[in-house]
Amino acid sequence: MVKLLLWGVDHTLITTGGVGQEIFADCFERVTGQVMTERAPADGMTEPAVFRRTAELHGLTGDRPMVEAFARLSAEQHRARAVELRERGRALPGAADALAAVARLGDTVQSVVSGNIAAVADAKLTTFGLDTRLRLPLGGYGEDHEERSELVRVALQRTRSTLDTPLTAESAVLIGDAPSDVAAGLIHGVRVLAVATGNSTVAELRDAGADGVLPDLTDPGALLDALADR
Repeated sequence: MVKLLLWGVDHTLITTGGVGQEIFADCFERVTGQVMTERAPADGMTEPAVFRRTAELHGLTGDRPMVEAFARLSAEQHRARAVELRERGRALPGAADALAAVARLGDTVQSVVSGNIAAVADAKLTTFGLDTRLRLPLGGYGEDHEERSELVRVALQRTRSTLDTPLTAESAVLIGDAPSDVAAGLIHGVRVLAVATGNSTVAELRDAGADGVLPDLTDPGALLDALADR
């Protein structure tokens, strides 16, 4: 039985140091013709949903062609600004070692569940050298569905289909940094390990129902122990 570990991206494995927010604002203006004066809350929302709701805050209808144009431009800008992203952003402490430690288990496939569109998630992870341990085509991304919980379902199904495995939700683990990540995993019966590397505290993540909580990813041994603890 293939085991599946699904990682969050922003604030779980990497931070863009503000570059991502600047790209969002720039792409919003170029697609809509309006300067972005406010942005919809991003926590728990996918990137296309954030764009659409931000457009609504500016009196616009974020229709599908506009969302798709924004997604294409965002991917282009993340690739074009890779050097700046590397200079201002970073892989979070322990992220690379954590991915390597799980890879050494040998029986676990690693991918991601991210509100980013797939091309943006790929650009971010590649910029910081975190893509090599991840089977990114198996993941769930912002363009797959606006509901974050549905991205977990998509990732499970893609893994089953691509690897021709009877993977069950009980054999998968989601690692994220926010209560929305916890909810997205639990609704599908996926075990959730949370890391307090984002805007949520250890206590808040425990209260959200995470099966386990780590302060960060700096101790690979603690991570493996948490993954083994059922």
